[in-house]
Amino acid sequence: MRRLKCANTRELVAIIPTWVAMQVTKDELDVAPLEKSNVKRTPKVTRADYLKALDDAAAEADQALSKTTDEHLATNWKLKARGAVVLEDSRAAMIQDTFNHLSHHRGQMTVYLRLMGAKVPAIFGPSADDNRF
Repeated sequence: MRRLKCANTRELVAIIPTWVAMQVTKDELDVAPLEKSNVKRTPKVTRADYLKALDDAAAEADQALSKTTDEHLATNWKLKARGAVVLEDSRAAMIQDTFNHLSHHRGQMTVYLRLMGAKVPAIFGPSADDNRF
């Protein structure tokens, strides 16, 4: 099978659950900070790399959610770009948006799989290739 040319989407799908942890534990995120970020990203090359990133991200989100309260989730969280607030809502609403965003990118991944001639797994019900539902 040809290598997917959607590494950014694959990595994004793997790490999106870290956003949930951030929305619980931080007050904001600036996606385009004025100063250079010191966040180090580990390159993902193999399937195992992506699966480990997803498992780690899910564990981080689970831990953050298990330690929070409904009252905290009702407080606001901000998404910024270059210091300006572009989106602000309750943490609970932002987490819901994060799950919607994850669903969107999982859908993108199935298109990439189909274009490559790979089998598309059942995600929300049967697919043309997987009718286990």
